[in-house]
Order: sequence, then structure tokens, then C-alpha cells
Amino acid sequence: MLYRSTRNHAETAASTRAVLSGIAPGGGLYMPADLNADAFHWQELLPLSTVEMSRRILQHFLPDFQDMEGIVTRAYDGKFSVPELTPLVPVGDKYVLELFHGPTAAFKDVALSVLPQLIVAAKRQEGVTEDIMILTATSGDTGKAALAGFRDVEGTRIAVFYPRDGVSAVQKAQMVTQEGANVRVCAVEGNFDDAQTGVKEIFVRAGEEKLLEGKGVILSSANSINIGRLAPQLVYYFRAYADLVRMGRIQPGDPVDFTVPTGNFGNILAGYLAKCLGLPVGKLVCASNANNVLTDFIRTGTYDRRRPFHKTVSPSMDILVSSNLERLLYLLSDCDPDFVAEKMAELKEQGAYTVPEKLLKKLQKEFCAACCDDSRTEETIGRVWREHGYLCDTHTAVAFDAAEGYCREHGGETPMVVLSTASPYKFPAAVVRGLGETPMEDEFAVMDQLHDLTGVPVPAPLQGLREKSVLHREVTAKENMINYVLEAIG
Repeated sequence: MLYRSTRNHAETAASTRAVLSGIAPGGGLYMPADLNADAFHWQELLPLSTVEMSRRILQHFLPDFQDMEGIVTRAYDGKFSVPELTPLVPVGDKYVLELFHGPTAAFKDVALSVLPQLIVAAKRQEGVTEDIMILTATSGDTGKAALAGFRDVEGTRIAVFYPRDGVSAVQKAQMVTQEGANVRVCAVEGNFDDAQTGVKEIFVRAGEEKLLEGKGVILSSANSINIGRLAPQLVYYFRAYADLVRMGRIQPGDPVDFTVPTGNFGNILAGYLAKCLGLPVGKLVCASNANNVLTDFIRTGTYDRRRPFHKTVSPSMDILVSSNLERLLYLLSDCDPDFVAEKMAELKEQGAYTVPEKLLKKLQKEFCAACCDDSRTEETIGRVWREHGYLCDTHTAVAFDAAEGYCREHGGETPMVVLSTASPYKFPAAVVRGLGETPMEDEFAVMDQLHDLTGVPVPAPLQGLREKSVLHREVTAKENMINYVLEAIG
């Protein structure tokens, strides 16, 4: 399958090379030239296990990989606490899709268990002898999942950048205690957008200025700008649909709505790509926190990052520049790279862009949007616990609130699935406040407090975190990220 840059159709690659490169030359993102949906028979996936479902989806989406069965098996074998990987749980009249049963207790594990296997396989097939340097910006969860996935993987190195004061204490502890001979973790003096922009600029400058020539290293990414990170996320939409069929809630062909807590737009874009492959996805509800740039865009057609940046209790959504939205613009513009390049240039130079009315109508046909501030997030956590006995994290609470609003407005019989992206124990202070209690000062003590209040088990990956030694203390200015990477490459 041929992949093309969203900004320049002259930049093409096989799926193996697209995964290996992470980002296209000039800053564009790789997308399939043709999704070939007619050759994808989604109904055949419904009786399959999650692992076999994943193999079929990835084989279609990344067809140049020669051993997808081995890749997927090695990725998931023994790493998740439940056999179905992403169980669907009824909560009131809705369904919560739990994506946090992997090795770091966050939804990123679903894709970042697979990506290292894809990178190694692509490296071998493409005949690449250099080390692959994985550069990753994180708003909290991607960093740890990437570090765990790439730890000591032969022929790879990884550097993770996180906003110095923009992640929870638990998220930070997961990253700075990460062991591995090939891993580096560095705080950035800035927010997630600064870290993500810095990573993208490193890719562009490294290509234009040939900064890595002769150093025995090429760059790739573990962020969802890498199509190899995005593609595995399609599987849980099919898994949720298959579970609803199994439960007797729907018949094959019936629509299902999904509400997704959204920051960088990769998670919800995976749902749209699943729909493009034939899955009967109804409405995709984009749920945001106080950083509601996506809410405004979906409602008005104007994307404007020139606004205050809010640090919230749902930090993985504290994002004002949603990278994967570029892929959606590409698809909705009938794959017009000139249009996408123009809008991305406007965003970079002016801080905003507006799409034509025709494209806005296409967008609003598929998506709707809602946002939720911190007080309502915490109120939702408490209410869902009291009414349904279900404990959700801050990001899931934002999505649950959005789903409730959508269902009140639209009613109907279409099932609503809420994506749950992290364990509540990753954000325990806010969850404890949501339950009406005052959290202790130490966030690790708050984990014990939350367990005492609810009896919900602490996930195994988070147990004992406070006793681990801090191994990574580096901090850099956002302007110095490229020098940090060059020094790390050495």
C-alpha cells in the first residue's frame, strides 16, 4: 500500500518506510493513498479474538509487513491483565470501553506495545543498519508507554520530552524511574505544545540540514503522528462493536456512537478510520477539557490556538495544537495536499485557520463536540461513582459528561460507548476530590486513600512506584531540544 504525505503527494513511502520514518519530509503526516475499504470485510472480525482482530486490521492497513501475526503476538502476549485487552463495561445506560489494562495503565499501551515490533520489523525489511532514535513528546501517558515498549529493544534508542509542570505526579514518577540502557527522559520548560512542536522541528531540521549524517542514527516517532502508532488504535473500536453484538445489544450493521476524550486527535481519528473501513460508527463525540480548541473548531470551522493554556486535572488533554487533525483535514478535503499545506502554514504563522463551509458541513456530519471544566469533571467522577458504582479517571469523566449531554439532546436507541483512557489511580488527587474528600498532600498516599475509599484495586503497574529510584532529572528549554537530542546521539 502506497503512503503519501498529507502536504505533498510527491513524498511517498511503503507502509514499512512510513512507520520507520514517523513523519514525512517537510512535516507532513503519512496517510494511505487508498484505504481500499471494499477489500476489507469488517463483519468477519466480529467473532475473532482481540489479538486476531488486530492482526487482520494491521495487515490491511500496513500490508508491507511480512510477519504481522508474529508482530502482534509478541506485542500483546502476557502484557495485559485481561485476555480481551480492552473490555467493554456497562455503566448505567452507556458502555465504558476500558483501555487501561496494559503495562502502564493507559490507553497508549494498546498501540505502543505494537509499535516497537513494527519498528524492528520495518528496520529489517528496509535493510536499515543505523540505530532508530525514537523522539516522543508526551502530555503524560505516551511517554511511559513508549519507554516501556522500547526499553532495551535492540537497534533502538528513545528520548521522551514532557512538560515540566504539566503531568500528574504519578505520570512523572512512571517516566523518571524508567530503567533501560537505551532510554532518556527530559522535562521541557513549557507545555505539551512546546514539546510537540520541538520534536516536529527536530525532524524537519535534521532532514533539511542533514544533522545526523554519518552519526549512525535515523529518527522516528512514537507519537501518533507515526501511522504505526495510530493504526493499532483502530482495533478497540471493532472490539467494542463486536462485544455489543455478542451482548445482544445490537445486530451487525446497527450504528454505535462513541465519545472520546481528545487532545492530539489520534484516538478519535482512529474511530473515524474504522468507519472509513466500514464499521457502522454513528456519531463521534469529541470531548475536551478547558483547553477547548477542538470544541470551537468542530462547532465553527475556525481552529485558533491563540488562547490561554489551562493546566487541568485531565492533563493528557492539555493541548492546543492537535497534530492528527491534519489527517482529518486531508481526508475531508478529498486528499488535497495543497489545501492541508496551506492550513498548516496558516496555523504556524498566524496561529489560526478557517475551513470552507462545505468542509465544515462534512465535519459536523461525522463529529460533534463538547467541553468540560475541572469542577464539572470532578462532579462527574463523584456522581458516576454514587449512581453506578463505577470509578473513572478525570479524562473518562470529561467524556462521560459529554456523552450524557449528547444523549440528552439527541436521545434515540443508538448505544453510546465512552472510551476510558486511563486508570483513576494515575490522577488520584482529583478523583478523591470528586468523591467529596480532601486528598492528602503526597500523591502516592492519595492512591492508598482512594483505595480505602472505594476498594477498587490499584493496578499492578502502579504498585510500588513510590519506592523506585529517580533515574532521570534532566531539564531543557524548548529552544534547546535539538541540541539535547544531538548530544544524546553523541
